[in-house]
Amino acid sequence: MSVMEPIVYVVDDDQAMVESLTWMIESVGFKVKTFARAQEFLDQYNPNQHGCILLDVRMPGMSGPELQAKLNAAHSHSLPIIFISGHGDVPLAVRVMKAGAVDFLTKPFNDQVLLENINKALRIDKTNREKRQESAQAEAKFALLSAREVQVLQAIVAGKQNKVISAELHISLKTVEAHRASVMKKMGAKSVPELVKLVLTNSVKESESEE
Repeated sequence: MSVMEPIVYVVDDDQAMVESLTWMIESVGFKVKTFARAQEFLDQYNPNQHGCILLDVRMPGMSGPELQAKLNAAHSHSLPIIFISGHGDVPLAVRVMKAGAVDFLTKPFNDQVLLENINKALRIDKTNREKRQESAQAEAKFALLSAREVQVLQAIVAGKQNKVISAELHISLKTVEAHRASVMKKMGAKSVPELVKLVLTNSVKESESEE
């Protein structure tokens, strides 16, 4: 199965609940994988797999919030989590939401609300993956620049005109124009606003590279 085809992971030790959730989620076309223990899920976790997690709060062994903490510590981009709980623990709900959970649902919950949350979580995961891919592509382009081109890029992003860049870097205007054209080509930008957006949106590291 492709890592881009979403999987809804259900991590819950309540077998009846798992069977009910699996039936409902599969009925709308999503693939489901279930785990009765948080550690079992952690052992098989693939951060490259598109999806989301339905996570019970209280389970034997590692709890749901403990699993969330482990995922957050080990991965900068763990899957979106929807917590499901048999107890309306407000302080806990606040804590896991602050740690990045999409929602905290108390059993019994409305099926439609759950499905809306799953769709929301999958959209979040898809968007995050697209942003990471764009950022990685921008970093790869940035790595192609020479040290001088990096200096010119920094000046362009700062809004400086060619004559100012020429004076600050002690190079001719013609050389600035040549570097500027090379930067635009290597970064794949068709205009200065597009170049600036590419750098700022993707948090390109503007550290000097080797010439």
